[in-house]
Amino acid sequence: MYIAAFIYKPGQRDEKFHRLSAIIDDIAISLPGFVGAQSWTSADRTLINASYYWEDEASIQAFARHPRHLEAKRQYRRWYAGYQVVISKVERTYGDGAIAQLLSNDRQGQVRRA
Repeated sequence: MYIAAFIYKPGQRDEKFHRLSAIIDDIAISLPGFVGAQSWTSADRTLINASYYWEDEASIQAFARHPRHLEAKRQYRRWYAGYQVVISKVERTYGDGAIAQLLSNDRQGQVRRA
């Protein structure tokens, strides 16, 4: 499994941002290899981390190359005061299963946003 963490400093987010963000989430959910997603906001509320979980790197690349995602990338300066993407390969996961169930629910179209 891989995680594509999109860490950003929000700028001015307008109606177009929210529409495009929802479309991008729908695209991620629809792609083969999508596992789930979660978003976190830093304690000082200056950064947001939107993490997308994928089965493999090919799935991440399919998402990155999707035309609507590329459209959003071209316009990022309108909505973000800065960003960083971190792609990580997951070596192992463990826990009591409750969080894994939440990720499984995300696969059904319930992406959580900060």
